[in-house]
Amino acid sequence: MNSEHETAAASSDDLNLKSCCANVYQSDLARLLLGESFHPGGTVLTEQLGSLLRLGPDKQVLDVAAGQGTSAIHLAQRFGCHVRGIEYSALAVERATEAARAAGVDKLVTFEQGDAEHLPVPAASYDALICECAFCTFPNKSIAAAEFLRVLKPGGQVGLSDLTRNVAAVPADLQGLLAWIACIADAQPLESYVRYLTQAGLTIQMLEPHDEALAEMVKAIQGKLLGVELLVKLNKLQLPGEIDFAQAKAMAKSAAAAIQAHQFGYAVIIALKP
Repeated sequence: MNSEHETAAASSDDLNLKSCCANVYQSDLARLLLGESFHPGGTVLTEQLGSLLRLGPDKQVLDVAAGQGTSAIHLAQRFGCHVRGIEYSALAVERATEAARAAGVDKLVTFEQGDAEHLPVPAASYDALICECAFCTFPNKSIAAAEFLRVLKPGGQVGLSDLTRNVAAVPADLQGLLAWIACIADAQPLESYVRYLTQAGLTIQMLEPHDEALAEMVKAIQGKLLGVELLVKLNKLQLPGEIDFAQAKAMAKSAAAAIQAHQFGYAVIIALKP
């Protein structure tokens, strides 16, 4: 049995991990490398997810780990649904709220700070829940999956997309890059995501691979790294701290090779609350 000291230490570690991921996503470098959508496939894959969930004007949608709000705003624009975004970073909530206002969808989309493991919403209140490239970052995935089940109405669906890992552990030469681009050092095999969801009480309806989306994202990052390096060298861009561009480019090359070797991939999961 864990002691109170061990439990407190684990809780502290979890909070540190959540804060680390939130800070990575808000960094200038992450925004330069990832653009508006901080996940493989961008809004194209988000729209596919919305279609699979059969979203429409009558649907109430919860976006867990909503980030800068790009997906929530796009879903509201495309499907006319009401979306509530929950995001751990207060700064991201501010930016997402401003973006919704600028896009003219602030009557359909709202954002608030919250934790995926303790969602600040009533039980059985949403028709659909999306979580894109974030479930792998949650320290306690079992609790997060149970929260997904709790907040959905009976018959409601989860649309989850995430990075999958097909090797025993993340190779050491990739851990730095993965922490940069998506905080995905705890990426799981697809069957592990399925297990978390089914053990929570959800029924898997569909599994769909999208490895090409991850490959395209890493390829885009490789190109953007070259551009950012050039701007820094020309003193046209200043970033906080020093960036080892040679190491970053080597990591990106290793990541591309790992994806081509099917060590990493990306997948969409649709699950139902009975």
